[in-house]
Amino acid sequence: MDDRRTPLARARGLGSAKEGVHHWWVQRLTAIALIPLVVWFAVSLVMLSGADYAVVRAWIGSPVVMVLLTLTIVIGLHHGQLGMQVVIEDYVHNDGMKLALIVLMRFIAVFFGLAAIVAILRIGFGG
Repeated sequence: MDDRRTPLARARGLGSAKEGVHHWWVQRLTAIALIPLVVWFAVSLVMLSGADYAVVRAWIGSPVVMVLLTLTIVIGLHHGQLGMQVVIEDYVHNDGMKLALIVLMRFIAVFFGLAAIVAILRIGFGG
């Protein structure tokens, strides 16, 4: 069949470039947010090396530490999920498999995020 439509007309309905730009910006913003969070976490681990369980538990029990740990986990998992989504979109060519992998990856990120937050809260509140 002879397709006499313009390139723009052929591209319509194939997705919005706005979604890709949003994805790109969110991935960059999460990367920037992770820089100070990961540095803080690494320095904290070095300072806590050799500490016993009670000291680490008291450290996690601090409200500021609980918030920073939660932010590190949530932002880190979201950043990783965004990156994996790009990899899946680029290298998985079967549309059904692509959708299934993206949904599965999001569920896994949410599951591990919730599990980590529950663990932080239990340790922090002495549960």
